[in-house]
Amino acid sequence: MKKVIAMLLAAVLCLAAFTACGSEAASGDKVLVVGTNAEFPPFEYIGDDGEPDGFDIALIKEIGKKLGMEVQIENMEFNSLVAAIGTKIDASIAGMTITEERLNAVDFSDPYYEAVQYVIVPADSTIATAEDLKNKAIGVQMGTTGETIAFKIEGAAVQSYNKALDAVNDLNNGRVDLVIIDRNPAKVFTQKFEGKVIALEGAQFEFESEEYAIALPKGSELVEKVNQALAEIKAEGTFDELLTQYIDSAEVE
Repeated sequence: MKKVIAMLLAAVLCLAAFTACGSEAASGDKVLVVGTNAEFPPFEYIGDDGEPDGFDIALIKEIGKKLGMEVQIENMEFNSLVAAIGTKIDASIAGMTITEERLNAVDFSDPYYEAVQYVIVPADSTIATAEDLKNKAIGVQMGTTGETIAFKIEGAAVQSYNKALDAVNDLNNGRVDLVIIDRNPAKVFTQKFEGKVIALEGAQFEFESEEYAIALPKGSELVEKVNQALAEIKAEGTFDELLTQYIDSAEVE
């Protein structure tokens, strides 16, 4: 019996050692597992190499360098990101807006980008005001602030999608009347479907501005460290370089 117990104890210790090693990269750096949803260009999308890319991905990798951590990106459904923080992932960067509801579950870094919701409509649509949104079929990405807004619109028939692109495809196919999504991806989709859809500014519909931030576990010491890294990246000019590379270029292509 003692031999069996000893063997079991040895196995547990080996497993613990293996797990600890699994939290470090081959380089010896700690690994920061970051969740995203690569369906939100230009902030996150699948690049030509088949891997997640975009402004958010580049930004979190720069933050990882400051922290001395290797960033491992996990591409997930947007609606599952918050629940996964602190269990499956260490953090999330996904064009995620700071909201009171999310603050009940996670802490956020300092904001790094100001956004607003836009409305994508067919090129020949007459939709132009908040009143025009009533009683319409509205496509949104599941779990987003666009979805929250849509459910508050009188008489709206809301269709939620895992991918924003699927919502826009249904718009083109006449299955929804409009799509509510953040400004930058809205502009990317209007370029992708040039001549078929247009993007209308949120101000026309009385949408308020929002702030993106990095989501982290409640009470995590990483919050202060991420904020410090973010401040350094901005001070050094790297943040502006990433804006030019990913955001500004996407708006003028």
